[in-house]
Amino acid sequence: MPDGSATAHTYRPKLATVLAEGYNLGHLRRDMLAALTVAIVALPLSMAIAVASGVSPERGLYAAVIGGFLVSALGGSRYQIGGPAGAFIVLVAATVTKFGLEGLLLTVFLSGFMLALIGLLRLGALIRYIPHAVTVGFTCGIAVTIFASQLRDLGGLKLGGAEPGPLLPKLAALGQALPTISAAALAVGIGTVALIFLLRRLAPNWPGMLIAVTLASVAAWLFGLPVETIGSRFGQLPDGLPGPRLPSISYASVLEVLPAALSFTLLGAVESLLSAKVADGMTGRKHRYNMEVVAQGVANVASALFGGICVTGTIARTATNIRAGAVSPVSGMMHALFVLVFMVVAAPLASFIPLSALAGVLVVVCWNMAEKEEFLDLLHDWRGAGVLLATFGLTLIEDLTVGIIAGCALAAAFAVYDRVMRSRGNS
Repeated sequence: MPDGSATAHTYRPKLATVLAEGYNLGHLRRDMLAALTVAIVALPLSMAIAVASGVSPERGLYAAVIGGFLVSALGGSRYQIGGPAGAFIVLVAATVTKFGLEGLLLTVFLSGFMLALIGLLRLGALIRYIPHAVTVGFTCGIAVTIFASQLRDLGGLKLGGAEPGPLLPKLAALGQALPTISAAALAVGIGTVALIFLLRRLAPNWPGMLIAVTLASVAAWLFGLPVETIGSRFGQLPDGLPGPRLPSISYASVLEVLPAALSFTLLGAVESLLSAKVADGMTGRKHRYNMEVVAQGVANVASALFGGICVTGTIARTATNIRAGAVSPVSGMMHALFVLVFMVVAAPLASFIPLSALAGVLVVVCWNMAEKEEFLDLLHDWRGAGVLLATFGLTLIEDLTVGIIAGCALAAAFAVYDRVMRSRGNS
């Protein structure tokens, strides 16, 4: 079986390659089963990520449907699953707070064009060379920040004002709000986390997140628990997609959101190519990195047009897709359609989901996202530890972009120093 190395640089969607090679009914059955499995995972995650990002849950579903379909249809990976990702929660929440929903949609829209441009200029390969210590540092930093952002909903805390964005002021505000903690919300949230981990251990092939959220919703309704739900905060979800609409665009607004769009672009490119690389490692294939970035760009433009949040390749859902037996991008396209079917058929049921249960889902996501073993291993080498801690600390204290730039600059400085010392030794 060829691994695709010879065509890794080409601009041809893997879907076209798969269809040219021959696609039969057996392949379709395997892709349909994998798609259903991934959709079951994507449903609670897409809503949880949207809520944690400061927007209504349907915005995450729009991204999963529109963005997820286009990432698979146009992408350079056979197995990539696109959709809203936990890594973007901090960026999206900060953008919504600063610019509102229209500003967020414009940011996603511009980021999509930037991603497509990166791919068309054949710069996708460069992004793949970001140092490993940098990726571990910002991933762990994002995980810690997301975890902190879920403490309010996890414990049903009542804040006197808006929740601060920066980590340290946020923790201070949450500490002051501790007397308002809700025992019912905390029990639902902790119970959701515990059940997900238990099912992962006892029945790893079961959709633990969906089962835990469903049981939490049933328990909250059955016992009349005083917990905030999707319905009480956002109302009923729409039962379909809205029509496409351009976000409000002006010269001034573009300049205003441009720094945020650059951050979205950088993280989107890194996350999607990391996810595709993980898929390569699991399957022995090789993705077409420039085509993948172009597809991510198109998917983000389309997601913004339909009111969705940002889209990227998602490592956990992509890995689930592979383990479930997917053979082609058709699986990713069908997963998006299954999510759409849920919106059409079962949207009213989502109103009963407790927000503390969704917070519990994201606590599990944070635990999975943090590369704990890699973090500890990198601490054994002083250069790797310096790059790691600089990226990690600045991601927490400042923001993701500052952390990545500082980590890459420090890694480059170490590389230059090593080269100079080697050249002196040789002379």
